[in-house]
Amino acid sequence: MNLLNTSCVVTGAARGIGLAIVHSLLAKGARVVLSDIDSTALDAALAHLDNPRAIGCRADVAVAADMATLAEAARQHAGPPALWVNNAGLARHRNILDYTTEEIDLMLAVNLKGAILGSQAALRAMAPQKRGHIINIISTASLRGIPGETVYCAAKWGVRGFTQGLREEAAKSGVRVTALLPGGVDTDFWQDAVERTMPVEDFLTAQQVAEAVVSLAEMEENVVPQELVLRALRDRDFNH
Repeated sequence: MNLLNTSCVVTGAARGIGLAIVHSLLAKGARVVLSDIDSTALDAALAHLDNPRAIGCRADVAVAADMATLAEAARQHAGPPALWVNNAGLARHRNILDYTTEEIDLMLAVNLKGAILGSQAALRAMAPQKRGHIINIISTASLRGIPGETVYCAAKWGVRGFTQGLREEAAKSGVRVTALLPGGVDTDFWQDAVERTMPVEDFLTAQQVAEAVVSLAEMEENVVPQELVLRALRDRDFNH
């Protein structure tokens, strides 16, 4: 896909991996709609970018109507979205007995339901065009169970299974679907996720994940990069 003037959507775009993806897409000449539930952070990101090809749309990925509004914002900004990156996510890491019901509901809503609803909105917009690419940012937590991350793993395993099924359904409409599974990434995400110091010096950077997204998107449109696991060389998740 040639990203020049391409209509793109990135969720969870106000900071971290999402904002790095936006930077990389804009560098390729794309037109991008940034989505985030945090309107203050979203406004700050847009001010930092200061780019007319980037606009914001405050949206909750766990609300179907918000995802439909996001797709419409992209259409009005640059035409039906051709690239949609489901990046929004959050984590709370602790013993399974210490999770509150509210935390469980929130993690499943944002990580799993959010990817499903975002993909629905993306596919509805892309299918009539017979082209498009949905990239779900998942995690290596979808590859094995990790103590202290049980609920996060459950959500990410669910997204990975959903993405595999979606890939087969979307192909009939000419839409590609890719799962990108980063290991640890050095962002503020970890400050909210854990109550201990993480070995961020062994992690990927947000920019490295963003470059992977661009590389996947730029592949020829008859090629489906099904799944990419991306790790820093010394990253072993929580086995330190």
